[in-house]
Amino acid sequence: MSDRRTEILRAATRVIARRGVRGLRVAELAAEAGVSVALIYYHFDDRSGILRRTLEFIVDRAERYTAASEDEDPGDPRSELERVLMLELQDTPEVRENSTAWGELRASAVFEPELREDLAKATLTWVHETAELLGRADPGGTAPAHAAAAERLTALLEGLSQRWHSGSLPLEHARRLLSEAIEVELERG
Repeated sequence: MSDRRTEILRAATRVIARRGVRGLRVAELAAEAGVSVALIYYHFDDRSGILRRTLEFIVDRAERYTAASEDEDPGDPRSELERVLMLELQDTPEVRENSTAWGELRASAVFEPELREDLAKATLTWVHETAELLGRADPGGTAPAHAAAAERLTALLEGLSQRWHSGSLPLEHARRLLSEAIEVELERG
């Protein structure tokens, strides 16, 4: 991906996190990215294209910050599951921006049907990846049980993240609740 296109997607993520999808104006995005409006349309065709590519950018960025580094020992499967999920509750600008923009895109999909399919696919991928981690941590469980647990954990994580970002839940409490939920799901299996 070109540097310009990447910078436009970073800027789109920032604007969506700050103003929401409905507040995304191409002229404001161009100013935020330091490019012309014409260049945005050149790369993304229309507003829907911007939103779809921004969702992909957010998913890719989350995959990067939750991935173990090559020199990092992932540890046992339960620790790996907890590590990956907890990395979505980091107090860093990148994670805050990503989580907030994800929530805004999810909320907007209610009113913007063209986002629904892409968001559903991204969510399903996240649930499947989480179910795989659960399967490694609980090899005696069934695939349907792991899928259901992954649905519950990812949905809980989204809710905890929104509450934390909005200031209604302290970060450490959100992490503790997530850790306890992981434990419950693994004991259930």
